[in-house]
Amino acid sequence: MPWPAPCPVAASPDASTAAARTLAWVDRAVIGLNLCPFARAVRVKNQIRCVVIDATDVETLLRALCDEAQRLMDTEPAQCETTLIVHPQVLTDFGDYNDFLDLAEAALDEIGCDGVLQLASFHPDYQFAGTDPDDVTNATNRSPYPTLHLIREESIDRAVQAFPDAAAIYETNIATMEALGEAGWSDLLAACRDDAAASGCGATPSDLSHGQPS
Repeated sequence: MPWPAPCPVAASPDASTAAARTLAWVDRAVIGLNLCPFARAVRVKNQIRCVVIDATDVETLLRALCDEAQRLMDTEPAQCETTLIVHPQVLTDFGDYNDFLDLAEAALDEIGCDGVLQLASFHPDYQFAGTDPDDVTNATNRSPYPTLHLIREESIDRAVQAFPDAAAIYETNIATMEALGEAGWSDLLAACRDDAAASGCGATPSDLSHGQPS
């Protein structure tokens, strides 16, 4: 099996399972491995909205993305700082997912997100441009399910002020992944599944929602 192995996923997970596994990944990988130094604070303050979308086509997902972006812009940061949009049933192929990102960015610009929100991307088979599928760098963006991440620009600005040397974070993450190794990565993913099962698949303090866009 190549390293890093893709995040294994259930064929058709229910919303609570998908949400619980995603948040377990946030806790164990993003925060636990300190891949994002800014994630712990919003998690502790319960300011992450994790919404699982039942979409099976790109058009429905795009509407859901715009709905969630508008909701985030209309919500005070103290109530919700950032949004994870998990979509297990659409764009499971990374190539299709990657192609979708340009469409998503354009749609967000049309509703006034430019300069307000940024879109980050995570996928079980994530592959950065110019890398091989088994390049260790890809693991930093490999999530249990295809996921779109809406981030407030002002949060990014604060993060840059706190950590002006972004390259240092990147280099640290690569060193972390190399030290973890294939076995450690597989163990981490298994622990995420166990955490989700132990939580009752969704019994978490974060704001969990699911369904089609309005």
